[in-house]
Amino acid sequence: MKAFIRYMVKRLAYMLLTLFIIVTVTFFLMKLLPGTPFSNEDQLTAAQIQTLNAKYGLDQPIWVQYGRYLLNILKGDLGVSFQFNNTPVSQLIIDRAGPSMQLGLQAMLLGTVLGTFLGVISAVYQNTWIDRFTSVFAIAGRSVPSFVFAVVLQFLFAVVLAWFPIAFWRDGFASTVLPTIALSLSPMADAARFVRTEMIEVLNADYIELARAKGFSRFYVVMRHALRNAIIPLLSIIGPMTAGLMTGSLVVENIFSIPGIGEQFTKSIMVNDFPTIMGVTILYSTLLVVMILISDIVNGLIDPRLRLTGGA
Repeated sequence: MKAFIRYMVKRLAYMLLTLFIIVTVTFFLMKLLPGTPFSNEDQLTAAQIQTLNAKYGLDQPIWVQYGRYLLNILKGDLGVSFQFNNTPVSQLIIDRAGPSMQLGLQAMLLGTVLGTFLGVISAVYQNTWIDRFTSVFAIAGRSVPSFVFAVVLQFLFAVVLAWFPIAFWRDGFASTVLPTIALSLSPMADAARFVRTEMIEVLNADYIELARAKGFSRFYVVMRHALRNAIIPLLSIIGPMTAGLMTGSLVVENIFSIPGIGEQFTKSIMVNDFPTIMGVTILYSTLLVVMILISDIVNGLIDPRLRLTGGA
C-alpha cells in the first residue's frame, strides 16, 4: 500500500509538471499568433485597440500576463472569451464539452469492445476468410477518415432509410448513434489489430498448450487464459485515444451539426481567442494525462509483471 501511495504521489507530481509545461509553451506560442483577439479588428482605430488592450491587460509585458494567468488558473478562473460575448471560458467549455465527451466515451466503448472481439476471432481463425476480412477492415478503419464514414452513414441511415435524425443535437440518444459509429471505426480498427497480433503470440505460449492438453475447450482457453494477456498492449493506447475522442472531432461534429468542443476550439484559433484556446488546451491535456494514468494503473492490475513494487 505504501508503494502504491508513493507511486501515485510521484505520478501526480509528474502530471502537474507536464500540465505546467504544456500551459507555458502554449501560452507563449499563442502570443506569436498575428493579429488581435478582438472582433471587427478592421473597423477599430489604433486608439480603440490600445484601449481594449489596456482593459484586458494585453498591454502589459508578456511575463506579467503569464504570471497573472497562472494565478487565475489556480483560482479556477480561465478568463473570458474575447469573441463570444465576453462569456467565461469555463462556461463555454461546460456547455460544449458534454456532447463531445458523450460521443467520445460511446465511440471508445463501442470501438474497443467490437475491435477486441474481431481481433480475438481473427487470431483464433488465423489465415481463414475471417482473418482476411478483419485485416481488410482494420486497414480501412485506419486509412479512411472518419468523416467519410460519417457522410456514408448519414446518407444511408438518415436520408435513404430515415432511421435516425440527419443532424442536430435535439433527439436524445438517437442523435448520437450515427456520429458514435463514425467515430468508433478508428478505435475499432486499432483494437482489432493490436489484439490480433498479441493473441496470436499468446495462443502459441506454453501455458496455453498446457491448458489445451488438459482438455479445456477453445472458448474457455481463450477467455480464461489468453484474452487477459492479449489486451495488455491495447490498454496502453486506450488512454490517449479516449482523450482525443472525448475532446471531439471537428469534421464529424460539423457534419452532424453537433455543438461540440472541437468546433469551439477551431473557431477560437481562427479568431485568436486566446483565453478559449488556453482553456480547451488545458482541458485536453488534463484528460490526456489522467487517462494515461488510469491506463497504467489498469495495466498493473491486469499484468502481474507490472505490479507496483517498492521501486516503482
